[in-house]
Amino acid sequence: MDARRVTTHWRYTAQLQRRYPALKVEGDRIYIRDGHIWTSAGITAGIDLALAMIEQDLGLELSRAAARELVVHQRRSGDQSQFSEALALEPESDRVRRALDFARAHLHQPLPVERLAEAACLGTRQFSRLFRAETGETPARAVERLRVEAARHRVEAGHEPIERIAIMFGFNDPERMRRAFVRRFGHAPQALRRQARRVFRRY
Repeated sequence: MDARRVTTHWRYTAQLQRRYPALKVEGDRIYIRDGHIWTSAGITAGIDLALAMIEQDLGLELSRAAARELVVHQRRSGDQSQFSEALALEPESDRVRRALDFARAHLHQPLPVERLAEAACLGTRQFSRLFRAETGETPARAVERLRVEAARHRVEAGHEPIERIAIMFGFNDPERMRRAFVRRFGHAPQALRRQARRVFRRY
């Protein structure tokens, strides 16, 4: 495997690189294929890798059928980061967690701060202060982070129109989603989709 691109769980990337310096370890990828060598970052990343293998060998429809059987989303692209926006927003307070859980379940709907505060059973100003203290972000920015992460999975994994994905995750129009993607990822949704397709075609 010398000179191969590989990945592993983020906790062990430095150790792997030290033990095998000839490897090209990429620590922020969920899975990588380099030639006939496939590596993944953990258990759920291994599921994504397996679905990618199925799609390559047997086609997209069977890969989607396997994902449905496993009750998982259609596979994430291999170049996706191991670090989830949802995990980055893990507050200590039950009330803030309750608001975030509500937001994740209703991303397709308007989520003004008043609605999140109501889910947390707090007044709007008290909720806003508590939310920022525990997450470091405003509720509006946190909702955007959750939306772009969920939308990115759909953008990269399929062929659905960008306009439909924007509505599905509460952006209402593609331009608003495009601006959010550029802020978060540095690229528009169409660019990320093209990049994901190029990566997959290489394999």
